[in-house]
Parts: sequence; structure tokens; C-alpha cells
Amino acid sequence: MQTGETGFGATRLAPLALTCGDPSGIGPEIALRAWLVRDAAQPAPFYFLCDPALLRATAARLGLDVPMTVTDPAGAEAAFATALPVVPLEAGFEDSPGTPLPANAAGVIEAIDRAVGDVFEGHASAVVTCPIAKKPLYDAGFRHPGHTEYLAALAEARTGMAHHPVMMLAGPELRAVPVTIHIPLAEVATALDTGLIVRTAEIAAADLARRFGIASPRLAISGLNPHAGEGGAMGHEDEAIVRPAVEALRARGIDARGPLPADTMFHAAARAGYDVAICMYHDQALIPAKALAFDDTVNVTLGLPFIRTSPDHGTAFDIAGKGVARPDSLIAALKLAHRLATHEARAA
Repeated sequence: MQTGETGFGATRLAPLALTCGDPSGIGPEIALRAWLVRDAAQPAPFYFLCDPALLRATAARLGLDVPMTVTDPAGAEAAFATALPVVPLEAGFEDSPGTPLPANAAGVIEAIDRAVGDVFEGHASAVVTCPIAKKPLYDAGFRHPGHTEYLAALAEARTGMAHHPVMMLAGPELRAVPVTIHIPLAEVATALDTGLIVRTAEIAAADLARRFGIASPRLAISGLNPHAGEGGAMGHEDEAIVRPAVEALRARGIDARGPLPADTMFHAAARAGYDVAICMYHDQALIPAKALAFDDTVNVTLGLPFIRTSPDHGTAFDIAGKGVARPDSLIAALKLAHRLATHEARAA
């Protein structure tokens, strides 16, 4: 994906591919607003995979003066300074802010497919995704559990290899990875095993080195139970499952420590001692990440053969079309995607 030299830094990269997400959510609006602040906040060009007619209607409804150029990825960089490059989709969108429609599912999926294809073909340096909603996709026949699993399936189709995607919430003060993700809390202890912790932590360590430029990442591994189990007094999982994972990681040369009590892992002095927190379940990781920097935190998918970032929020149907959505997290996702792509290109 490295293509030469450019004014964006020592390494010239292809533009970023930004997908529309669910068009009934805030994705189109925050993409328009992200382009409007490009000179001050956006270090690299991006193009938006969307229905141009819907995007023009969104800009008109919100009173946003955004010139647009319908183009292909190759023309995005030249157009970006003076107009938002829009790569049109074959599937059109129905304009229904706040009301998700199964009729828009084809375009939502097409945008993801094409963004991933563009990265593999060298037309884009990374994929940045606006949020999607699962229900309208399911209603239209989508058979994957979610966005991330679909990206992993696309990667497998391209490479012939299975990939284990790992979610990271990356903010200016904390990087946090949940080992188990979208499952009920009552099922976490059953789903958790030593191998899953080791695999997740290894992927996090590898991507921190390859894409974040951290040569020897320091991993803080949380316990599952209060006080990391208090030596077995508050549950056996920390000694039986988590500690063996930490020992296995250290035996493989990874700087890992734990299990650590989660209630003392996230204050400023503790955070200074590690590069990523590996947490046992969804809220254990996401609550501190979002509490510390909700507007600046980015969802990064590790373990894929391409870079993918996304805002840390959802579709926000309740405010779609009202002109109040903030683009901060999307801008942070675009910035981080560019930075990761630059690190990866320089390491290649």
C-alpha cells in the first residue's frame, strides 16, 4: 500500500476508504462534517462510499455547504482539497433519517465489500467504517453476527486463511481490549479460557508492534473477579484461567502481567505502566475507555490483514437528521487509520 512520497509525510499512502454505514443514522452527516474541518483536523484524504443523491439531500437538509465530486478511488486525492470525493454505489439509498430500512441493506454491505476490496487492490490504505445497525441487515437476510465478523469473512475470502478479529478501544489515554465481547455477563466465565486470552493478547501485542510502532508492548491483564479473585476467595477463574494465560504469554517473550484487580487498573499512575489493558469482558474494557475520552476514542479491529477503524459510537438514530451529531470520533478514527497505515508502510 506504500506508493511513494507525498506532502502528508515521508510515506505516501493511498486515500482512506470511508464507508457510509447505515444511511438512516448519522454516518452521512459526520462524514460531511469531517470533510469540512479537513484543513485543521484531517491529515490524509479520504473518499466516501455512498449514494451521492442521499448525501446531497443530507447536506441540503442540514444546511452544510459541502461541494462533492463523484469519482473513483484513483481521483480522490486530487479532489479532496476542494470537494468531498464520493465513490457511488450501485445500490441506491432511501432517505429516511432516524428510521432504518431493510431496503438500504444492499448498499450498506456493498460499501463494506468495496472498501475492503479497494485496500486489497491498493486503491485505499485503510478501511474506516461509519456505524451500522444489525436489525435492518438481518431483516434483509444478512447472516453474519455483526460488522467485525463480516470483515473477517471478507478477509478469509481474499486470503484463504481464517482470521481472529480482536476489538480494541484506542483513546489518547487508554487502549483497552475485551477478550469476550457481545455475550451476556452470565456467560463470560463459561466462555473464557486460557487459550482465548493468550490468542487475544498475542494479536494485540503483534498489532501494537507492527501498526502502532510500539516495539515491546506492555500488556496489563485484568482479573475476572473482584480483587482478581483474592487468591481464590472470590472465584477460581483468575488462578485457574487467567494466571496460566499470563504465564504462557511471558514464556513467549511478551511483557504481560496479571491478573490485576480491574478496579485499580485505570487511574493515571496505573495507565502509565502499560500500553494496553487486556480485559475479560466487554464493559470492563469499554467503560473506562469511553469514560476517559468518549469523543476521541476509536474502535480498532486488530488481527485482520488490513487496517480498520471506526467511531466508538453507534448509528444514533435518535439524533439523525437533526444537525447535532458531532464528528469528533470519526475524525479520530480517520487520523488513527492514517497513522497505523503509515507505521505499517514504513515497517514493510
